[in-house]
Amino acid sequence: MRLSDAERQDALDALEEHVRTGRLDLDEFGTRSAKVSAARMASDLEPLFTDLPSPRPSALLPLPPMPGVAQAAAKSEAPPSKWLTASAVPIAAAVAIVLFFFTRGTFLVFLLPLAVALIMSRRR
Repeated sequence: MRLSDAERQDALDALEEHVRTGRLDLDEFGTRSAKVSAARMASDLEPLFTDLPSPRPSALLPLPPMPGVAQAAAKSEAPPSKWLTASAVPIAAAVAIVLFFFTRGTFLVFLLPLAVALIMSRRR
């Protein structure tokens, strides 16, 4: 993910904190801060903070799960037959219309979508 100016500033603030606590000297701070300023992606910051404890820039912290994402993930993991179940009745209706014209007007073909709907409702 590309870094914003605020995320780069956050990384510089974290480096400054490490200088204040004595984990980095000024030369190393200068080298690392130049790399932070040139960083384009969050992955560019990782090697600059691997040997340092907290504080870390927010761009390197794991994102908290968003509300509703777990529910959306659970819905997206539905079996592929859900699509078939949802589209079976409209497909059966289209097939019934085609069969109506090929069977020269037999109205019984319109029972096909009803039968498919009943079968699919039992599958659920």
